[in-house]
Amino acid sequence: MKDKKKLLFVCLGNICRSPAAEGIMKHLVEEAGLENDFFIDSAGTSGWHEGELPDSRMRSHAKKRGYDLNSLSRPVRSQDFDNFDMILAMDDTNYTNLMRQAPSPEAESKIYRMTDFCKKKEADHVPDPYYSGADGFEIVLDILEDACSGLLEEIKTKNRGIL
Repeated sequence: MKDKKKLLFVCLGNICRSPAAEGIMKHLVEEAGLENDFFIDSAGTSGWHEGELPDSRMRSHAKKRGYDLNSLSRPVRSQDFDNFDMILAMDDTNYTNLMRQAPSPEAESKIYRMTDFCKKKEADHVPDPYYSGADGFEIVLDILEDACSGLLEEIKTKNRGIL
């Protein structure tokens, strides 16, 4: 895995937003023929749902768009800051929690806001759809499709120090 680009997507419980970002990014990477160049994972700033599949509503909405969400929830671990090149937070709360957990300035430099990579959507965070209806899940997928596409393009063109 040394030569692979390692991306970790992070939300609160790792059952909605971050596994969706993981699934979308894996799909985009495969479409680009770059699956051997990336390791993509997701985690949560809490361990409330550790070992669970993504939320069934998120899986259902993602499946309609061709994404398979099958990762198991896990909390962010201290070694993640060493093992990943980029850690992408879904909102400011997760960003702040990750910055608090980061063991060094080098680790802090790996943390990004997911919506910083949006190219078409105007969003300053990826909203948590857990307590919303179907529209909430669709909005999240719309934002994440844009942000993941922008992230992949940014990595390919600017290298982000990891290609």
